[in-house]
Amino acid sequence: MKKLLLLLFCLCTFQAWCQNLAQPDRLKTKQGDLVIQPVTHGAVVLQWNNKTVWVDPYGGAALFNGLPKPDLILITDIHGDHLDLKTLQALSISNTPVVAPQAVVNQLPEPLKSNAITLQNGGQTKQLEIDIQAVPMYNLPETADSRHPKGRGNGYVLTMGKKRIYLSGDTEDIPEMRSLKKIDVAFVCMNLPFTMDIDQAASAVLGFKPKIVYPYHYRGQNGLSDVNGFKTKVEAGNKKIEVRLRQWYPQS
Repeated sequence: MKKLLLLLFCLCTFQAWCQNLAQPDRLKTKQGDLVIQPVTHGAVVLQWNNKTVWVDPYGGAALFNGLPKPDLILITDIHGDHLDLKTLQALSISNTPVVAPQAVVNQLPEPLKSNAITLQNGGQTKQLEIDIQAVPMYNLPETADSRHPKGRGNGYVLTMGKKRIYLSGDTEDIPEMRSLKKIDVAFVCMNLPFTMDIDQAASAVLGFKPKIVYPYHYRGQNGLSDVNGFKTKVEAGNKKIEVRLRQWYPQS
């Protein structure tokens, strides 16, 4: 009886965990499906070609229970909702390579630091057959006291089976974003006062025209941004861009 009760408890816990995370999406590529799993805020898990990439793992180790272990981790910036040391140290990822800018690598604990691949804005690397390009992310106007100065953090463009995936990190509608080409999937932030509002985000998306865009990282000081309003603005400007609204803030 005790074993049965324990099994039922585990099943209920797993079901509750599944209900808290958005259902994964799938995108066909030349080398099998790309599976996109929203986790929370700026954290997303990508599975492709039998490999798993975690981006900005944050929010506590429990959110990642049941997800495939990472073969690679990408971190965009030093702030705690991107470089979450408590979450990293609670996970079994000590031998996992980490791609990150120098400011992040400087703060990584051992042995993650020894496995780090440092990438600055404009830099490129190839890991697990994934081409990774670091692109700028920063606030406008550029000032000495900016929350996100140019050059400290990275956005990323990943090429996976000829699909180009853009992860904005914390940024505003900078020229480098607007000049992106042939983006299949974009993850775009929108939370004041840290990044941009939905008007800026929609304008930028209409500028670089990704095929699919996920609003993510949309919790700010005054709660959640109006992602439905963002979707309306993008669709009014270009009906060919698919805006996907997903559950980025799991309920407790």
